[in-house]
Amino acid sequence: MSESLFVRLGGNEGIKNIVNDLVDLHAGNKTISNRFIDSDLPALKKAATEFFIAGTGGEGVYKGKDLKTAHRGMNISPTEFMAGLDDALDALERNNVGQREREEVLFVLYSMRKDVMGVCH
Repeated sequence: MSESLFVRLGGNEGIKNIVNDLVDLHAGNKTISNRFIDSDLPALKKAATEFFIAGTGGEGVYKGKDLKTAHRGMNISPTEFMAGLDDALDALERNNVGQREREEVLFVLYSMRKDVMGVCH
């Protein structure tokens, strides 16, 4: 049996580092940074880390908002969504994540687009 994505991403610490970089990249990305102006970035990092750990096979249970609820009313455009994916790829590369794992993570993130993009209500 192969190792879980959680283990291959470096476990809790590896995922925490990836998410910290990802949120920082989002906050500095001119295409989407306006979405983070009034955000509590440490709280966002904590919730996203818990979400990522639970979603990749780590221990613990994510107790935060589901994606649709978290993005409700934001009406995220395809351009903004792709900017977020670009940031994710950059964060993975910065953390020396292997090609296979980068592809797996991007596949999962892209599969969530219907719960993130264009959610108005």
